[in-house]
Amino acid sequence: MTTPTRIGILGASGRMGRTLIQAVSEAGATLAAAVEQPNSSLLGTDAGEMAGIGKNGVMVVSDLASVINQCDVVIDFTAPTATMHHLAICQSAGKAIVIGTTGLNETQFQQIDQAALNIPVVYAQNYSVGVNVSLKLLALAAQAFGDSVDIEIIEAHHRHKVDAPSGTAFMMGQAVAGALGRDLKKVAVYGREGHTGARDRQTIGFETIRGGDIVGEHTVMFIGEGERFEIKHMATSRMNFAVGAVRAAIWATQKTPSRYDMQDVLGLK
Repeated sequence: MTTPTRIGILGASGRMGRTLIQAVSEAGATLAAAVEQPNSSLLGTDAGEMAGIGKNGVMVVSDLASVINQCDVVIDFTAPTATMHHLAICQSAGKAIVIGTTGLNETQFQQIDQAALNIPVVYAQNYSVGVNVSLKLLALAAQAFGDSVDIEIIEAHHRHKVDAPSGTAFMMGQAVAGALGRDLKKVAVYGREGHTGARDRQTIGFETIRGGDIVGEHTVMFIGEGERFEIKHMATSRMNFAVGAVRAAIWATQKTPSRYDMQDVLGLK
């Protein structure tokens, strides 16, 4: 009988952290550790009860180093500085890590690459299985249509999201631009206003919608003469991201040291 993967969750009391704890339970894996900031009021509480799945005997702690040897892999959706600290602990202990933290700079990506020489590291901007399948389909569609269509990306998120366009929209734009041999930085157009003139077919347009409690919606339109082809992904819950991250964590424990992404996890490369 296979022993369940022992997973540690970092940033355990946040919205994503609690969802990840639920996803670990639903995947049949073992929640081995739950870590929060030293000033969290939830230190010492039962992680399962905190996440709404019932007591599981795993107490929320403030120090990853004190529980790292209980884990096979950890999942980190925290903040850049904290993630680099956790990465160093995992590297020292020889443990795999799955990173979903956004806003990393070039130096921090270099640290990830350095750690990946010694441990398996999975980094992705989006762990949704559907989004990652969409990226594969977008590249295929772009190659098929070539320069015969206009391409527009429309994304919608909740009113509290502070960045625009979304990271996922950029990923989709990069998938399309890469397949067409274009530099996204040079061809991206963000919204339109006033007398813009005729559309340049080489451009890739981005439109942003913010409102209410939209979890995340992305539509890529390939618009030609006489037909329009769309690839659309709609997220209705954060659980889809958490399920993908847990899937990546279980997968990573079977891999040799390297830097991977969700396309690797899903076998789409």
